[in-house]
Amino acid sequence: MSLTINAIPIFSDNYAWALHDTTTNKTAIIDPGEDHPIRTYLDMHGHKLDFILLTHHHADHINGADTLRQHYGARILGPRDQRLQSLVDCIVQDREPISLGESKGYALATPGHTLSHMCYYFSSPPALFCGDTLFSLGCGRLFEGTAEQLYESFRKISTLPPQTKIYCGHEYTLANADFAFHVDPTNHALKERITQVRSLRSKGQPTLPSTLEQELATNPFLRAPNAQILKHLRQEKDTF
Repeated sequence: MSLTINAIPIFSDNYAWALHDTTTNKTAIIDPGEDHPIRTYLDMHGHKLDFILLTHHHADHINGADTLRQHYGARILGPRDQRLQSLVDCIVQDREPISLGESKGYALATPGHTLSHMCYYFSSPPALFCGDTLFSLGCGRLFEGTAEQLYESFRKISTLPPQTKIYCGHEYTLANADFAFHVDPTNHALKERITQVRSLRSKGQPTLPSTLEQELATNPFLRAPNAQILKHLRQEKDTF
C-alpha cells in the first residue's frame, strides 16, 4: 500500500487529513481550515504539498487553502460552488476519478450538510474522506440540503466496501454517542463502541478513523430503517 494517511488536528475539534503517496512522494491535504498546523506537519515530514481537496465551503474547512496554495504551489480541487469559485483550480464532479500519484479514487457527491458537499474515496487502502456529511455515530447538520438528500448520500456511502476507513472532519464521536444510545439502546455493538470511545477520549486519543462496517453497525443515521430503532422510536412517541 503506497498511501499513508495522518490526522492534523486544527482548531478545537477539526481534523485536516494528510495523504502521502510513498511511491511518487505526492502529498495532498483535505480541508485545511488553517495553514499553520499544515505547514508545521509538512515541514516536519519533509513533504511538499501538491494538492488540496475541499469537501465544502465552510470556513473551518477552507481558510488555510489559499495561503497554502501560494506557499507550495499546490492545486486546489473541490465541488462546483459559487462560494468556492475564487479558490478551486479544478472542479470535480460526482464519480469523477481522482489520483494522488499511484493512489486512485473518485469524488462522491453527498448533498445534505451543504448542497455541493463532496467526499473523496481512495481504493487502496479503502478510505473515505467525508468532511461533515458523516461523523462517527452521527452526521452533519442540515444547513442547506434536505433530510431526503442526506439519506440518499448515506445510501451511496453504504455501498462502499465494509472495510473502508471513515475519515471525518470533526472529533464529535463522544458527543454523538448519547443520541445514538438514546435511539438504539439495545444495540450491543453500539455499547461496545461507546465504551471504546470513552476510553480513547479519556486518554486524549482520537476516535477516528472508524470503519464503514463499524458505522453500519452502530451509527443510527446509517441504521435508520433498522427494526429495533423504529420500534424504540414508536414506543417513545406513544409515551407522550
